[in-house]
Amino acid sequence: MPETEPPILFEKRGALGLITLNRPKALNALTHGMCIGMLKALEEWAGDPGVTTVAIRGAGPRAFCAGGDIRSMAESSAEGSAAAANFLHDEYRLNAAIGGYPKPYVALTHGVVMGGGAGVSVHGRYRLADADLAFAMPETGIGFVPDIGSSFFLSRCPGGTGAYLALTGTRIGLGDALALGLVTHSVAGTDHAELLDHLAAGKDAGVAVAALARSQPTSSLATLRSRIDMIFAGSTVEAVLERLDRDQDEFATATARLIRSRAPVSLKLAMELVRRGGALSRNDCLKMEYRVASRRVMDADFREGVRAVLLDKDNAPRWSPATLVGIAEGGIAGYFAPLGRRELRLPDNARD
Repeated sequence: MPETEPPILFEKRGALGLITLNRPKALNALTHGMCIGMLKALEEWAGDPGVTTVAIRGAGPRAFCAGGDIRSMAESSAEGSAAAANFLHDEYRLNAAIGGYPKPYVALTHGVVMGGGAGVSVHGRYRLADADLAFAMPETGIGFVPDIGSSFFLSRCPGGTGAYLALTGTRIGLGDALALGLVTHSVAGTDHAELLDHLAAGKDAGVAVAALARSQPTSSLATLRSRIDMIFAGSTVEAVLERLDRDQDEFATATARLIRSRAPVSLKLAMELVRRGGALSRNDCLKMEYRVASRRVMDADFREGVRAVLLDKDNAPRWSPATLVGIAEGGIAGYFAPLGRRELRLPDNARD
């Protein structure tokens, strides 16, 4: 059934420019058109002296944003069309615009925040989350790669936690997201309306957010941090798995099993993206990711992952190659090669 409501809403409330992701039945998944609309609104509000703050929220109780419209990208991949690459191109332009935005950008997140949902929140100055947060970058599980600037923010997570999230796609809650710097404040969803009122009245965003912030909950990963840091300090996926197999306790066994269920090529790419990202600016990370993602989205692994996880839902993808052993030395280098005239071009104004 076609959507009857606009998929995204833009509203100027006093001094506030408010964006509402409005596809609650689709967990507010981003479409190409939504990204284009956001880019246009952000540009307009950046030049509007009457707008002092921009905020973004997601409609419905279940999710802020569960990611990009993966099904449409899989259709483009099957057709061999440029639509998926064009979508990624404009989504990454949006991520860069948020990262370099000249005015306070406040993301009011709740529930599911994954993939593209992280892209329109983590790059903002203030990232608020409720206690029901479920944050993840699950792309290796569908034969894709962690993207939307994740090589920038995951590589800057403490210790080995960024590589852990990139390889496993594990969901984390509010306490962990705060501890890893992916979220800046704990603010209850019931306080969002009051915050928006303050921002609309022109109150300083930092002051308004701090006034409603609650105490930081405990990080569930805290007790595992030393283990994660040691295990995921390995320079290759194989090294990580070797350390996990050597430990053989409950955490190690479950984590190794989870990693081995992911697409082997995606694992290799994810590890390399995080490794390289630590030395790059936000925009350079996005440029790198566009090279990789625009190629990976056309691979059979991506279509197979979408089939297994989202369409048939048998959760039994048949990856090619099926194991890490099947990936030749240097076999992923081509994904990082320049794209020539198709390169993603971004300004050098991101807040790093």
